[in-house]
Amino acid sequence: MANTDIFEYVNTLSSEEERLYEQAGDGSGLSDGERDRLQAIKVELDRCYDLLHQRQGRRDAGQDPSGATLRTARTVEGYEQ
Repeated sequence: MANTDIFEYVNTLSSEEERLYEQAGDGSGLSDGERDRLQAIKVELDRCYDLLHQRQGRRDAGQDPSGATLRTARTVEGYEQ
């Protein structure tokens, strides 16, 4: 996956996330399904950012960035801040 593809996916997810936050901000809140979707978007964004960081790290180390892999949600969400 090329960086441009990842950025396009991130933009799509971010737009959906913004729409959900706007919807919640009007006082009506979110349904259980919408809250679940918002959480899934956050996790997917974390996975994308992790992939972009891996690609940059490989580039900086003189390696092929295409060797980076999309890690599982469990792995990415298990990182300590």
